Order: sequence, then structure tokens, then C-alpha cells
Amino acid sequence: MTVEFSEKLIDMGKQAKEAARFLRKATTLEKKKVLNLMADSIEENAEKIKQANYQDVLNARENGMAPAMLERLTLDDKRLKAMAEGLRKIAQLEDPLAQANKQWKNDNGLMITQRPVPLGVIGIIYESRPNVTADATGLCLKAGNVVLLRGGKEAIASNEAIVEALHMALEEVGFPKESVQLITNPDRQLVTQLMQMNDYVDCLIPRGGAGLIQNVVKNATVPVIETGVGNVHIYIHESAVYETARDIVLNAKIQRPSVCNAVETLIVDQAFAEHYLSSLGNALYDGNVELVGDEQVRQLIPFATVAHEEDYETEFLDLKLAIKVVANYDEAIQHIEKYSSGHSEAIITSDYQTAQDFLNDIDAAVVYVNASTRFTDGEVFGFGAEIGISTQKLHARGPMGLEALTSYKYTIEGSGQIRE
Repeated sequence: MTVEFSEKLIDMGKQAKEAARFLRKATTLEKKKVLNLMADSIEENAEKIKQANYQDVLNARENGMAPAMLERLTLDDKRLKAMAEGLRKIAQLEDPLAQANKQWKNDNGLMITQRPVPLGVIGIIYESRPNVTADATGLCLKAGNVVLLRGGKEAIASNEAIVEALHMALEEVGFPKESVQLITNPDRQLVTQLMQMNDYVDCLIPRGGAGLIQNVVKNATVPVIETGVGNVHIYIHESAVYETARDIVLNAKIQRPSVCNAVETLIVDQAFAEHYLSSLGNALYDGNVELVGDEQVRQLIPFATVAHEEDYETEFLDLKLAIKVVANYDEAIQHIEKYSSGHSEAIITSDYQTAQDFLNDIDAAVVYVNASTRFTDGEVFGFGAEIGISTQKLHARGPMGLEALTSYKYTIEGSGQIRE
């Protein structure tokens, strides 16, 4: 990495800090206006964004990118419209900075107020999903934060075109362009530098695969909110209704396999498997899902291949599913505890007590009974959008909306009090 690039990133950090002082004082109406203008600008520049994205997709295909990842990279009219509508939805959300959290008067007559404040400068490190560029910008800005974006090299042209459109809106209302900055140089050393810019960056949020997230967690000195890796399980209890189980599993695996809330491992009680796993395997086969499993699975589903240890550890993000037959509930829980990434876990059962036990036993950000794991999503939860799905426990957990992008401070108003 050259000194020039290193100094440029530091300059971006300094500009971000300056912009943060502006944004934390921006009013609700000002932020709403700029977000709506950003949505308009995305639509007005849709053709330019699609052209840039076409080049990214072409390059990625030539470089052998997996089909599931190509699907995440691709922008079409529908996704661009969704991107713009997402910004408009964020604009309409309640401003998380607008109300005091708590207020009380202490024994000394001091009025103490806990007030929400922006985190400040947030670095987003992500991979091949250019829609994150707009989503992250909208959420960060609504909560009064500056955003430093470092997307994957596969989406550089797309991200540049999107950020250019966002900058047009910022300039129109007099917000500093430095409120949204994109690192366009793909040098990985720049990522390491970003992760250690404690003087300029207040928080890092990585969004991507396990390798990216662990790289950030292990190398960052800036505080990190760990997100995203979804080694997701669905456990079919012996009391499950077959049709319900089939519909949920097919949705959780096939509807969009490239996302972190898609199921990766299916755990099946032996009593259920003996009657229904063969039929369920055929339904998955019809959906072009590759199946791997243990010996019992392969006896019931002849076209399934051997599941190795790493298969139960892997977030496939593709039309592949690992299956494990277990003797009982306790064995299912043990398997989930061993392999879960703490993202989303589900049980399908018609037994009320078993359902309640599962809700209490499973330590994950989101725990389901009789529903597809595909619902782990900030917009579905009513947050308007999400910055990511946190799999840790400190500060934020699960789908992270606007409140997760704020902290708080205490303001004290007195009338001359001194402490004895």
C-alpha cells in the first residue's frame, strides 16, 4: 500500500468526523428531505446504475463467481425500485434522536436526562450486495451518523454509481458530501487500516461471509458489531405435521438460498424421518437442492450423498442442505448448540410444551416455532430496514434498525449545586 492511499484514507476519516458534527445537529425534517431526494436520485439515475452493475456482473461471471453470489450482485429495475422505496420508508420512520429516553430529578435537585445520540462515524465493510450501499446510507443518516463504505471489489462500479446518485441529493439540500464516503481502492491493506482508525471511526459493521466477518473481528481495534453468518437450523420434531414441515423447509431453503436467514441444516426426529423424510427429500430434489446427510438420511433418500463434519459447520448460501437424523429432542438441541452461529433457529412441532422448551433452550438472536427462518429481516420486523443482523449479545442483537445505530449521553441541569 502506498503512502498516498494511506493518507487519503486518513483524510476521509477527518472529513467524516467533520461531517458527523453537522449530522448530529440535523433536524428530523432535514433528514427526511434528504432521504426522499436520495430515493428520487436513485430512480433518476437508474440506467446509469444498471450499466455500471452490468459491467460488474460481467466481470464477476468471467472470474467464476458462483451463481448464488451473482444473484446477490445483480441489480435490475425491481431491485432499484426497492432500493429507492427502502430509502423512502426510512425517511418516514420515527427519528431515534427525537425523544429523550429517561428524565428524573435526583436528591440534589439535578435534572438528569438520558438522551439518544448518534454513534458518529460508522464503517460498513461488505461484499457483493450493492443494495447495502443505499440501505446502510439511509439508516446511518437517519440516525445522524456518517457512513464510510467499503464494498467488495466485485461491485465497485455499481457502488460508485449509487454513491454518486446519493451525493447529488446531499448537495441539493446542503448536507456535506462527506456524510457518505466510498472507499474505491480494492487494496485489502486499506481495509486493515480502516479497522484500526480509532481516531476517526466509532464503530465497524461487517456484512458478508464468515471469512470477512472473522477478519474484522480479529484485526479491528475499532469497536465491532458482529453480523451475518447464518448457519441456520430447522428441527422437525416427531409431532410435526408433514405438510407444515414441508412448506416451511422448502421456503427456508429455496425461496432465496443466497441470504443469511436461509436454512443450511435440517434436523429430523427419527420417528418423523421414518414416515416422511423420503417424501420431503423428493420435494427438495424437485427444487434442485443438493442433499447431504448421515447414514440414516441416505437410507431414506438414496440420492443424498455423505455429509462430512464441515457440511454441518458451513453456511452454504446455495441450493445445498445438510440433513441430520436424531433420536430425540435432547440430541437435536445438542447438535444446534454445537454448530449454530447464533443467527436464527427454528422448530416445527405441534406439541406446545416442546415449542416452549425450544424457545427457552436455544441461545440465538431469533428463535422460531412453526415458521420459516426467512423472516429474520429488519423490514419484516417493522424496523423499516436493517443495517445487518447481529449475532452477538452486546449493544445489539438480531435485525438492527435505527435504534441500534445510536448510543446515549446524560445531560445534567442544575441551579448551582456543589457536591459536599
